[in-house]
Amino acid sequence: QTVSKTIDEKTLQEEKELSKWLNKPESELKIVYGQPDKVEFSETRNRYYIYSSKKYNITCVRKFELSPNNMVIGFTSKNCF
Repeated sequence: QTVSKTIDEKTLQEEKELSKWLNKPESELKIVYGQPDKVEFSETRNRYYIYSSKKYNITCVRKFELSPNNMVIGFTSKNCF
């Protein structure tokens, strides 16, 4: 249960940190995270910048959604702590 609580706390902290990027320009995102490891394009003309890193043999994937006017409008995070 302690491990689960720690993971939940880290997940909340990660979401709080990433939510600061909402409505920020692409240029600021790249200053902090650098070039994305992968870029995907959606049918809605939005782009997804995908950043991957590995810690303790676990791959962390952060995905930021950018609008056609280069603003961060969404994010997801998986296995990042």
